[in-house]
Amino acid sequence: MASHHPLPFDPIDRAAQLWQERIGPAATMAAVTNIMRVQQILQSSVDAALRPHGLTFARYEALVLLVFSRQGSLPMNVMGQRLQLHPTSVTNIVDRLQADHLVERNGHPTDRRTTVVTITEAGRQRQKAATVAITDIDFGLIGLDDTQTVQLTALLTQVRRAAGDFNQSS
Repeated sequence: MASHHPLPFDPIDRAAQLWQERIGPAATMAAVTNIMRVQQILQSSVDAALRPHGLTFARYEALVLLVFSRQGSLPMNVMGQRLQLHPTSVTNIVDRLQADHLVERNGHPTDRRTTVVTITEAGRQRQKAATVAITDIDFGLIGLDDTQTVQLTALLTQVRRAAGDFNQSS
């Protein structure tokens, strides 16, 4: 979502021009600044779509992860690994989902140190409704055609791979 009063010029382009004049090559600064601004726009759009469903993107992702699992349940430590979150963050997410009766938390049948999170039927229904809302707005990603979206995904994946976000080569 853009601001309610868009500027009459692109401030990132202007900053890049000034950077180029006063500091040096500006391509990387402009790219990163654009990514950061787009992230804000996407976050605002996604938050607005999920808010009526009582979800944040982090809680939505956790529900989707559970829906994608074979049994509708995963150990909390596995959730943290797959969501790439600190254990404290996973605990907070699960606490909120459990308070809303969207997941249940149980002990692992063979490992008393492990807690298993299972999505409830209410959680499945909430995830479905939220998915409609978020896909109806294309996750907030506007202004690109399908080919450009695939290209953007490939480029951002390259950055994530180079940063060590994951090890897969393709």
